[in-house]
Amino acid sequence: MLDTTLKSQLQAYLGRLQRPIRLIGSLDGGAKSAELRALLQDIASLSDKVRVDESGSDARRPSFVVAREGETTGVRFAAIPLGHEFTSLVLALLWTGGHPPKVAPEVIAQIQALDSDLHFEVYMSLSCHNCPDVVQAVSLMAILNPRIQAVVIDGALYQAEVEQRRVMAVPMVYLNGEEFGSGRMTLEEIVAKLDVKSEAREAARLDAQAPYDMLIVGGGPAGAAAAVYAARKGIRVGVAAERFGGQVNDTLAIENYISVLETDGPKFAAALEAQVRHYGVDILNRQRAERLVPATEPGGLLQVQLASGATLRARSIVLSTGARWRNVNVPGEQHYRNKGVAYCPHCDGPLFKGKRVAVIGGGNSGVEAAIDLAGIVQQVDLVEFADALKADAVLVRKLQSLPNVRIHLQAQTTEITGDGQKVNGLRYRDRVTGQEHTLALEGVFVQIGLVPNTEFLKGTVELSRFGEIVVDARGHTSVPGVFAAGDATTTPYKQIVIAAGEGAKAALSAFDHLIRTPVAAAETTVSA
Repeated sequence: MLDTTLKSQLQAYLGRLQRPIRLIGSLDGGAKSAELRALLQDIASLSDKVRVDESGSDARRPSFVVAREGETTGVRFAAIPLGHEFTSLVLALLWTGGHPPKVAPEVIAQIQALDSDLHFEVYMSLSCHNCPDVVQAVSLMAILNPRIQAVVIDGALYQAEVEQRRVMAVPMVYLNGEEFGSGRMTLEEIVAKLDVKSEAREAARLDAQAPYDMLIVGGGPAGAAAAVYAARKGIRVGVAAERFGGQVNDTLAIENYISVLETDGPKFAAALEAQVRHYGVDILNRQRAERLVPATEPGGLLQVQLASGATLRARSIVLSTGARWRNVNVPGEQHYRNKGVAYCPHCDGPLFKGKRVAVIGGGNSGVEAAIDLAGIVQQVDLVEFADALKADAVLVRKLQSLPNVRIHLQAQTTEITGDGQKVNGLRYRDRVTGQEHTLALEGVFVQIGLVPNTEFLKGTVELSRFGEIVVDARGHTSVPGVFAAGDATTTPYKQIVIAAGEGAKAALSAFDHLIRTPVAAAETTVSA
């Protein structure tokens, strides 16, 4: 089942087990059960602390529980967890076997203090790069707290169940039978939703923070680079971000970052965070900026007001808030979001196996999405507003060679339709003839570019007509002491390597501002 390389790696990991564990399988005579049985036996063959028990009686077959020896409950996988979820399996084995997780002690204490019976069901797909974070979060919670149960379900393996519950996007999380959340969520975010008093505690803590010499708002490649360059100057640096890594977390393959031959978004984001933490930067995750308040006098403190109610203060600020997927903004899009309207073909594509879908957008992302989906679904209709596809020629040729793809040019999407529960079609207008057309389908993937996350800056910082922060060659904005970098700015070419370089430049410019600007008499700051 596992190749020699994977076996060797897994055996090394299993050497860290501190106590015996049992893999309790619920199997039948089917091919998938045979496949899972082979995987479980391979794992058990690599450590004398692991044994397989096929006495499981769960209704989902195949499935298995990772449990401590002598117990029958633990993390259940209704899946054959390979692909992106192999790491989730390895961590479940290690944590169940007593290997400590790399999680802040205060978060572990929060989880162990939860005093309700919580039953999580996580629907995922093995090709989803956003799913492992959620799978690993609920798995760890179930291992740390006996009142928490976790079941991880492969949507492609249990497609009838997915259709019955109308799961049309992954990861999708149910708690005690009710929808809890969808999309990428960190362990801290999940715990915060359960521990309702945690946000107020955190806001009070942040509000009491001493001012930073440099505060970076946003934790993508630009923000991470800014943080590293600033911290190396020996000043007090903080990063406030909704989720560290930003849009990179949603990127499948990265093959054009200089010196890194190949990686994926989540790994790259984790590496960014690790380097920033190495320099002692104060990372404030799950924090959304709502307002920027300029200093009242030269050398005075700038303020960033957060959605939590806290206010952070700093002598200089680097804005690196990035961008998000652009919406089509037609009737039906928001109503059917995660009910057939999707934005990540790699994550949600397997849920539409054998079905009909549309891709809106003819740039590189749209054409790549259509090519990927064509290998999974019955038919792909690519809908492009312009009179030609804007993607690279090699991608266009590949797309045109696929027998189950139809291309509609000069097509203006006017509505995404549905039956009230899920998508059943897309309407578009032919921009040449004016004729209206309807495509019968089950899914719509929106791939029309990005929009900058700058709404909170309107009226404070100069923005372009596209909502981008206007910057000069050194990253200066229109507000003294405030600099900006990355996809949220007017800098052309939205690429990771460019964002990182611009982040470094903005931090150096901000530091230059600090050493040339006397501190206002009424203000104080603390340096590291």
